[in-house]
Amino acid sequence: MNYIEQIAPSLISGAWMSLKIFFWTLVASIPLGIIVSLGLTSKFKPLKAVLKFYVWIMRGTPLLLQLIFVFYGLPIVGIIFQRYDAAIFAFILNYTAYFAEIFRGGFQAIPAGQFESAKVLRLTRTQTLLHIVIPQVVKIVIPSIGNEVVNLVKDTSLVYVIGLGDLLRAGNVATARDVTLIPLVLVGVVYLFMTGIAAYALRKVEQHYAKWK
Repeated sequence: MNYIEQIAPSLISGAWMSLKIFFWTLVASIPLGIIVSLGLTSKFKPLKAVLKFYVWIMRGTPLLLQLIFVFYGLPIVGIIFQRYDAAIFAFILNYTAYFAEIFRGGFQAIPAGQFESAKVLRLTRTQTLLHIVIPQVVKIVIPSIGNEVVNLVKDTSLVYVIGLGDLLRAGNVATARDVTLIPLVLVGVVYLFMTGIAAYALRKVEQHYAKWK
């Protein structure tokens, strides 16, 4: 117990860093994913082609490689990020693409006739999207969103590659210094705790929307 108390501050600090990356990625990438998904379903072909290429790149290459490219590659062309900013930028780019594909599928599941029906009620296209279409899409995509949210919790561990002091890095440092696996076991417990909370929260959201059938 004394050893756990000694390493707890560094693990807590690392967990806080992981949570910040998780939070800001989720807050930014879900709204951006909705916007990109609308572009993917748009009739404007140049925009659609550009967004399809972006989604293809983001989903077709590992997030780890994207982190390395943002932090170590972009400075070659004069774009320099601090470690934390590079992590946030790469995560948002990656998860926006995944959420965009999820929402695109949700939008395509909505009958096109709803826009025509909304015109009868004198609703604008924006009002139809915000008040009729998007709430239905959210209900459809919640299970898929939930899977990505749980993956995001675990993916925050990838930031070790750019030297950011996240939870896994704190555990690795303690393990290498003290030659014991206890820190990594504790890291695993913390990740299980965080994914458990995320899964519970998403289950509650799913139950809330399940009332609307």
